[in-house]
Amino acid sequence: MKEIGKIIRFQNTHQSEDFQATNVEDFKDVPFHIRRTYWTYDIPAGAARGGHAHRECLEVIIAASGSFTVTLDDGNRKQSYLLNRPDQGLLVNTGIWRTLENFSAGSVCLVLASELYEEADYIYDYDEFLKYARHHA
Repeated sequence: MKEIGKIIRFQNTHQSEDFQATNVEDFKDVPFHIRRTYWTYDIPAGAARGGHAHRECLEVIIAASGSFTVTLDDGNRKQSYLLNRPDQGLLVNTGIWRTLENFSAGSVCLVLASELYEEADYIYDYDEFLKYARHHA
């Protein structure tokens, strides 16, 4: 059975009383070549993001600042993850519906993606997603 999601812990490259630093490398820290990076911020209280699945794109979702909850759905089961550390990310496989919510004030959601933006890769309709999930299980 395909994993719904997997927490990846990144190595801190610097730790001191002043600051901490973490880096992420293709194929070493994430299991793909990072072709796109984007982030969302200034998310209003009570708002949700996501609400889609990808046919081809793998993603690692990181709480670069603050915290939020990611709920993953493979069409049969759902699992929620609290992301609240910038040195860990959530690997989301293809064909997985994701919803992000419960954003803390000032949170920043950073996403590392295996593919460039392609509208056709997105599934926005949940019923269409369920059909896709049944066919690709």
